Amino acid sequence: MNNTSNQSFILRKLRAILVAATLASSVVLVPTVVAQEAKEAEAPVTADGLKIGFVNTEKILRDSKPAQEAQEKIEGEFGKRDEELQALAETLRTKYLDFEKNAPVMSDADRTKAQRELTDLDTDLQRKRREFQEDFNRRRNDAFSTIVEKANIAIHELAAEEAYDLILQDAVTVSERIDITDKVIEVLDKK
Repeated sequence: MNNTSNQSFILRKLRAILVAATLASSVVLVPTVVAQEAKEAEAPVTADGLKIGFVNTEKILRDSKPAQEAQEKIEGEFGKRDEELQALAETLRTKYLDFEKNAPVMSDADRTKAQRELTDLDTDLQRKRREFQEDFNRRRNDAFSTIVEKANIAIHELAAEEAYDLILQDAVTVSERIDITDKVIEVLDKK
């Protein structure tokens, strides 16, 4: 590599770092003329030949077919346990209302026994809810991490096909003209 091409390579890298740092800080330092031309052409933002895109991971995990299928599958797996928890909560509520209604006429021993039963039932319900939530989150995270891996592959494919130099994920604020999330979802849905 000769000195001129080495300097050109270094300048391109420095521009890429500057653009990435600028986008990460939510301040876009694109000259008005370049920004207007990019907007008019509705093309990805470029900075001296740098092609930049953005992907919203949250949207992928919400709108892609694999994510929707995974969500339905998880809801199916946990639906019965959720119904059981709802039934247990309703039982607790009913027993509590009965206790409140009958407490004034109960003997001290019966009242203490009923309070202990309500406390045990509530403790059991809280434990089961916690276990349910932990299992649900673990299962959801496993499924969605697989989807994120597939999305990353789709992003790499799209970057290679369309010659992107930089693709960012999950920035604070991004212009719609560089958002390629829908393209990634299309690629992901085809798999």
